[in-house]
Amino acid sequence: MPSTERHRPAAELRRLLEAPGIIRSLGAHDVLTAMLIEQEGFETVFLGGFGVSASLLGLPDLNFITLPEMADQIRRVAARVRIPIIADGDTGHGGIPQVRRTIQEFEAAGAAGIILEDQVAPKRCGHFEGKQVVPAEEMLLRLQAALAARSDPDFVLIARTDARDTHGVEEAIRRARLYAQAGADVVFVEAPRSLEEMRSVCREVGHPLLANMLWGGRTPILSADELEALGFKIAVAPIESLLASARAVRRVARCFRDQGSVAEAADSLASFQEIKQALGVDRWLAQPDSAAADGA
Repeated sequence: MPSTERHRPAAELRRLLEAPGIIRSLGAHDVLTAMLIEQEGFETVFLGGFGVSASLLGLPDLNFITLPEMADQIRRVAARVRIPIIADGDTGHGGIPQVRRTIQEFEAAGAAGIILEDQVAPKRCGHFEGKQVVPAEEMLLRLQAALAARSDPDFVLIARTDARDTHGVEEAIRRARLYAQAGADVVFVEAPRSLEEMRSVCREVGHPLLANMLWGGRTPILSADELEALGFKIAVAPIESLLASARAVRRVARCFRDQGSVAEAADSLASFQEIKQALGVDRWLAQPDSAAADGA
């Protein structure tokens, strides 16, 4: 369990942004996954709408997740990890007043930063077909509202544009520049289709950039070192922990269904001891029972 001493995850995320090197942020969809990511030495964790919608609701990333549901999930994760959480704010969950509230709720829940995007609501996953974007001027209003709403100046605002799929890479670059000029700490051009497009984004935007390394998505998969060499500052693997879990669950389920035992799928299983250690079972059991301690 994290220490109860006060810590400032937003300040830590900003420190990482200002330090040399690329930030590697692996996506989590639930609390245990976030804990495992922290225990493996990551300095940040990404809490994305795709993973949370799938895990919490069993629904696709088509704007089903609500602001209260996302804020609650941030709060649960923040209670169990100390590393900064980069949280997915979608389009801000409504109009300008709702954008302000989204910032306030995410900050209060314990997020260190938020991604806001320029899609039309209801939005959809950045690697789905049929996306639409609002005019750049409308997104600038969202960003202005977000900047004005944050109470902690270290809270990191990441502005995402999905204009590559709707208007082409040049328009996406133009928007990224506008969003940077408006005060976004990081900009995120979603779903560039080629290495050359990724190079163009880095060369022409001139601002800290996030790269979304979705396995099986539209963007070429590069290593964190390769992304850093291009000029990216944050590398996100958004749902790969979810993909790994889904594959392992299906394998174990099929093995147990067909053979009545999970023995042949054992290499897909963590040990019971490993999970006990991850959850801190021994430490929890070592704490005195309150009733016993009171002499009851």
